[in-house]
Amino acid sequence: MSPLPTPQQLRYLTALAEHGHFGRAASACAVTQSTLSAGIMALERLLDAQVLDRAGGKRPVFTPLGLEVLGRARTALTALGAVTELADASREPLSGPLRLGLIPTIGPFLLPRLMPRLRTAFPRLRLWLREDQTDRLMDELTAGRLDLLLLALPVAGEGIETLTLATDPFLAALPQGHRLAAQDPLPVAALGSERLLLLEDGHCLRAQALAACGLPGAASGDGFAATSLHTLVQMVAGGLGLTLLPRLAVQGGVLAGAEIALRPLDPPQGRSIGLAWRGRGARAAEFRGLAPVIADALAL
Repeated sequence: MSPLPTPQQLRYLTALAEHGHFGRAASACAVTQSTLSAGIMALERLLDAQVLDRAGGKRPVFTPLGLEVLGRARTALTALGAVTELADASREPLSGPLRLGLIPTIGPFLLPRLMPRLRTAFPRLRLWLREDQTDRLMDELTAGRLDLLLLALPVAGEGIETLTLATDPFLAALPQGHRLAAQDPLPVAALGSERLLLLEDGHCLRAQALAACGLPGAASGDGFAATSLHTLVQMVAGGLGLTLLPRLAVQGGVLAGAEIALRPLDPPQGRSIGLAWRGRGARAAEFRGLAPVIADALAL
């Protein structure tokens, strides 16, 4: 039987790909740079093949084979981690560390309600939080750097399981005195001729707002886009246009005293909020057990 790479060698390789620098990768692995380099060279001797192109300069450059090995290394490390997770889960479900990713249009508005519930229901759970846009969170989940995501569905990913927890309706946010504010509920069709303010590219709420308004290719006025819902609110209050806000954010205080008129939509529009995790992970049953507590905090 051929000798196999060690988990440490695979960790060195994936750290180098993640950090793009030998020194930073070594620090992430808590070893010296020479130790990391020697480990990767030992992996190459074991494979009898080059995974790094040494002519690529100071930055590490992976050979075509190296890129394939890197993908397999990530899969192997995730599988090894699942072995430990399985043992931990068998001893005491929902205890120890849990790395949870959230999108920015959910995290700030839900966490003040969710965290006390989690502390009460699962006192031994140690929650580590990461807030980012959907695509990057999905990459982190697939790579095994996050365990669970709380985000807007649907999402797509190989081997990813999802569970819908709640529907979050959209409310139209208009400047005070806007001509459409007299309509309650506000017909969605009336939004088509208005200046729709949006979050910048990369936020899933942007695409969801466009779809709700039937404007698949629209962009925000004059090419400006906001980086957060709080900024969108201030733009609306300043009379620059109108937007759609999730009710979760409104109840979470995103208006902060801004003079804005809110109107429900006709027909109602909204987004689905749910969980996503690696389907082959050992903690799927735990995550489903966590779902009722999160759904209770989401109850709108």
